[in-house]
Amino acid sequence: MNLNKVVPSYDELPRLPKLDMPHSWAFFGPGDPFGTLNFLTPEVVAEAARSVRTGEVVALSLPADQPDPPLFGREPMRHQQFDIDRNTKDDVVDNYFPQGSSQWDGFYHVRAREFGYFGGVEAATDPVDAPLGIELWAERGIAGRGVLIDVEAFLTADGGPGVPVDQEHTISPGLLQRVVDAQGVRIRQGDILLIRTGWPAKYAARPAGAEAVTAIPGLHAGEDTARLLWNWHAAAVVTDLPAVEPVPGDASVGSLHRRLLPLLGLPLAELFALEALSAACARAGRFDFFFTAAPLNLRGASGSPGNALAIL
Repeated sequence: MNLNKVVPSYDELPRLPKLDMPHSWAFFGPGDPFGTLNFLTPEVVAEAARSVRTGEVVALSLPADQPDPPLFGREPMRHQQFDIDRNTKDDVVDNYFPQGSSQWDGFYHVRAREFGYFGGVEAATDPVDAPLGIELWAERGIAGRGVLIDVEAFLTADGGPGVPVDQEHTISPGLLQRVVDAQGVRIRQGDILLIRTGWPAKYAARPAGAEAVTAIPGLHAGEDTARLLWNWHAAAVVTDLPAVEPVPGDASVGSLHRRLLPLLGLPLAELFALEALSAACARAGRFDFFFTAAPLNLRGASGSPGNALAIL
């Protein structure tokens, strides 16, 4: 699409009737499968490469069998290794959920009720025929300037409590803005925002045998969060949280997934491993880096393993 036109502000976007929520469908155009990934133009990606200064590479994926125990009723994956012959081994993975660990939520993941998925697309009878499958992101790749918004470091800097692991704790858009201001970062159009809360490390540190949690912290699901993220012109939002927004959530507030994925076309990522990145940014004294991810090329899929790196 042509991005020479001015991006409308959140409050200038048209609203869907009945839902009364803004959408970007007309801005990105009919049939567009990329949404705000369109902000990652060749010029933006080339400029983002200037964020590489030391060449330190930080992997951003949790182990494939984490979190453990799995969340949202999923069963553990099963990994078996076997001998093809005396010199060769092979592996098979069963019961694997592409969205069970570090993951991308694709545009075929959440719909806006009767209005459809992103762009008003309806569900396909066979998922491989879905015009919003994750393979479209895989074929273009995701690369650009990453910016760490280290909420956990900000909250604990003066000895205060951080984000809890098992409470429906809400991170307000005002807090996100305060963290950005404190870090001295200027958000640019096309930035990939990585929001750290420390959740996976806290979950893994619980006593052995502890059950999966049912209350989970997250970004406030209301319109002010969607407004901030859209007006920042972010290309994607990556978190270390299991659902981006609080679980089980508040029906009176609504769904941040619905506001961002099917309506604004803003890709989300969950359960990324951000502890090593936080330490690397602290050592470097800066919060920007080159970010790259290669979603799984699985036709029609609604999500994918994260497969992401940060290069400082």
